[in-house]
Amino acid sequence: MRKEASDRPSIPMAGEGKRGETGHIGYLLRQACTAYRIRMEKTLAGLGVTWPQFSVLTMIASYPGASGADLARLSLLTPQTVSVIVNNLEKAGWVARRPHDRHGRIQVLEITDAGKELLLRCNALVHAAEARLMDGVGPADEQVIRRWLVTVACGIKDPGF
Repeated sequence: MRKEASDRPSIPMAGEGKRGETGHIGYLLRQACTAYRIRMEKTLAGLGVTWPQFSVLTMIASYPGASGADLARLSLLTPQTVSVIVNNLEKAGWVARRPHDRHGRIQVLEITDAGKELLLRCNALVHAAEARLMDGVGPADEQVIRRWLVTVACGIKDPGF
């Protein structure tokens, strides 16, 4: 027998029921992370950049000489995903590869001038979006949130993370 729409349980909106303050903390973290990712994807879409591309580009600029495996860990992505992203960033002219000074088989990734310009534009949009995200949160509370998020991440004992 088919249930009528009125027979179905109502699905709560974010912030309600188990999707609210009484929900499992892990679920709430994932819910917040998903909302953040969607917001950042929309923020960067006008520049033709995805959130994972922005993350990898940021890490290449921040940690020169990082390997592909390092970039994967830093960007919270798989090595295979980072490889595809780096290839696309290179095709777009935002990063370049050069041989390592001492190890001929190693390729070093560098952000190009075009990539630096793009990253500046992306950062301006991301910082504005993150400022809106923190509306109503005072500096002391923001510091508590940041410290807690870092504590949670540091509590993971997986050496690959």
